[in-house]
Amino acid sequence: MSTRPPRGRRGRHGVLGDPGWPATLRWEGSADDVVVRPLRPSDARAWREARQDNLAWLTPWDATVPPGGDSRPTTFGALVRRLRAQAKAGRTYPFAIDVDGRFAGQVTVNNVVRGSAQFASVGYWIDRRFAGRGVMPRAVALVIDHCFTELGLHRIEVAIRPENSNSLRVVEKLGIREIGYAPRFLHIDGAWRDHRLFAITKEEVPFGIAERLRGGGDAPAP
Repeated sequence: MSTRPPRGRRGRHGVLGDPGWPATLRWEGSADDVVVRPLRPSDARAWREARQDNLAWLTPWDATVPPGGDSRPTTFGALVRRLRAQAKAGRTYPFAIDVDGRFAGQVTVNNVVRGSAQFASVGYWIDRRFAGRGVMPRAVALVIDHCFTELGLHRIEVAIRPENSNSLRVVEKLGIREIGYAPRFLHIDGAWRDHRLFAITKEEVPFGIAERLRGGGDAPAP
């Protein structure tokens, strides 16, 4: 694994130009070349094709806007501009996943809380063509380690619908412990949905969660 953020002025964690963001992360030593890097405007065509080709597969797990909520961006360009603004403010970090040079999905660090908390949530989705190859656990591991080592976060949470067996398999492979159950937690696919909650802290993976996934780090938390 390598973390190669661009050089920049060191300052508050999460400010654009800080070494923590933007960043390109690579998983080394596997059959697939998995790279995680900032989502960019040039991803528009590949992103739209992936979303359209996987519409039925992804829709049951997609966030939606509840009645009275703020409207979501209607174009990919507007989405990227909003995410970039949030990244500059240190609130959200939108990563794209490339596999062998092809766009394969996203991992997004969102709801970043600083101060005495230093935590965030992570969400993810993948093109079905790349599913079942261990891509998503590797991508999520890269991002979580980056959150701990470069963005200065202490705790990462993942919320997953109980029916989403594919996403549950990711946290299982990474050894992220379940911490609770939240009824009607997020508005997903048009309604308020229950979620299982998972979390991991920096202390649980002193050698990194990627190293845990490789089998060379500390044992998964009980």
